[in-house]
Amino acid sequence: MFSKRLILLLLLFFTPHLSAATGEGEIALIDMTGSIFGILALVIFVIGYIFVLGEEFIHLRKSKPIMVAAGLIWLLTGIAYALSGDELTAGLAVRQYILEYAELFLFLLAAMTFITTMEERLVFAALRSWLVVQSFSLRKIYWITGLLAFFISPIADNLSTALLMGAVVLAVGNSYHKFVTVGCINIVIAANAGGAFSPFGDITTLMVWQKGLVQFEDFLLLFFPALITWFIPAFLMNRVIEDGPPSGETSLLHMKKGAVTIIIIFLFTIALSVASHSLLHLPPVLSMMTGLGILKLFGFYISQQAPISQDQGHIHHYQAENMQTHEQSKGDHADVIRRFNIFKVVERSSWDTLMFFYGVVLCVGGLATLGYLTLLSEFMYQGLGATTANILVGVASALIDNIPVMFAVLSMEPDMNVQQWLLVTLTAGIGGSLLSVGSAAGIALMGQAQGVYTFMSHLKWSWAILIGYGSGILTHLYISGLL
Repeated sequence: MFSKRLILLLLLFFTPHLSAATGEGEIALIDMTGSIFGILALVIFVIGYIFVLGEEFIHLRKSKPIMVAAGLIWLLTGIAYALSGDELTAGLAVRQYILEYAELFLFLLAAMTFITTMEERLVFAALRSWLVVQSFSLRKIYWITGLLAFFISPIADNLSTALLMGAVVLAVGNSYHKFVTVGCINIVIAANAGGAFSPFGDITTLMVWQKGLVQFEDFLLLFFPALITWFIPAFLMNRVIEDGPPSGETSLLHMKKGAVTIIIIFLFTIALSVASHSLLHLPPVLSMMTGLGILKLFGFYISQQAPISQDQGHIHHYQAENMQTHEQSKGDHADVIRRFNIFKVVERSSWDTLMFFYGVVLCVGGLATLGYLTLLSEFMYQGLGATTANILVGVASALIDNIPVMFAVLSMEPDMNVQQWLLVTLTAGIGGSLLSVGSAAGIALMGQAQGVYTFMSHLKWSWAILIGYGSGILTHLYISGLL
């Protein structure tokens, strides 16, 4: 009897909050764009994003300024609505955006943990070393890394894929800077293009899929447009490579125990997410978190079965319950006994990206609540037309990160068919390739190949990338019958 009463009390306690968070129809927005609060909110967002764009130069992680901006924007939004006599709308709206973020956050956390675990098990390192020791010519390495980036990115993500293939280019290119430069540009284009035809390839495609605007199988219609987007600039850049033997390591690295099983669990989790979302209309995050639970159970098995190894100096994975640490004074180093720990793997996820995503969702949501996205939607999708607007979204993605651009489009809720949603998904994914700072893949490779692959070296080939961008769009318009 006590347990039934407790359950009833919990339901009564949480029901108002749940209805507020999901009751989208109850929210009536007021146009605050001309008020001092709306103007200040827009100024704060612009200032915050200037810091985001300057991350490479000032070395301030992008999540920090955008999270502060999000908080300030919603304070201004709350004050603006309260002074207008509405004390409920701002709270209802922010809960709705937090709920959207929470679903995407858990999905991304699960996906990142799988990728990071495979990195820890040396899956990607083994692939990289295999490519290096094969002694392919530089031109073959150029095409192989591009193709692999294109086909790995839809399963992993474009950032991890770019770093993996970038390591191969750096290893075999050595001091041949021209090869490293075009090799990195090739990888950025391929990773971004490959991520465009899969919900798992990029955060923008994931957002569109989770909203139910495009079904999983429909994303495959972007395969040929994405392939052309990569192949044309890759072919144009290929001519500057002077073919020759690579340099690099000659020893082959092997995956750690359990790596193959983890790959199988990951593929099973993806299949389960797709099936449950398509057939049962359940949110994909449910299956991703279930797969993460299976991974954690297997991680426990690895920690119990794998032999304890000794490492000197750095502690990579430390599990308090299952191991003892023996420290012996040996100068500045100590021998550390360690075992696999899945929670340490989770710690290595890209928390800056996850927190940046929080800031973006809340910033854009605050501006939408103040009425800015309604004005922008009327100008773009009603004034210019869906096709032109969606092409411009891709150009904007080169200047601004594609995550806020795509979330803004989703928040506008333009009335578009599947072909137009596929078009904006394509342009937001591939548009970031136009500039090195337009995508996470480009920014990551600029750090990895510092001084060789730069903003200016990428800009020299932007004309070729623009040709591929336009060709990919025309191919999609032709296939979908919009041309």
